[in-house]
Amino acid sequence: MGSGDRKTRKGKIAIRSYGNSRPHAAKKATGAKPAGAAPVKAAAAKKPAAPAKKTAAKKSA
Repeated sequence: MGSGDRKTRKGKIAIRSYGNSRPHAAKKATGAKPAGAAPVKAAAAKKPAAPAKKTAAKKSA
């Protein structure tokens, strides 16, 4: 049970293959939402953008 085992995550990484132990993308939840669930607003979850930094003008001698 190590890097050569094709059925484990460690083995899949060593062999550079994918499968049930090491899926390519996370599975999306399927099914209907509960009736009482409120929609989540994406704008509220985002972080505010940081203000742009201004660079000082170069002095000529």
